[in-house]
Amino acid sequence: MMLQYPDCSLADLYDEAVMPPELRKAHQLNDRAVMEAYGFWGKLNSESECVAELMGMYREMTEGK
Repeated sequence: MMLQYPDCSLADLYDEAVMPPELRKAHQLNDRAVMEAYGFWGKLNSESECVAELMGMYREMTEGK
């Protein structure tokens, strides 16, 4: 992706306020796919809630290993 945007930093490419529109759309589609795959769609309201839930699931899976 960086090759398509040589004048953008990683911060630019991950900042929703300034990222290119097609990249923002790709992030949104990816977020939705992850949320649907884990049954979160319609239950969680933000990416940060999704990440927190995924980290909780990971922690449960890895405890005691």
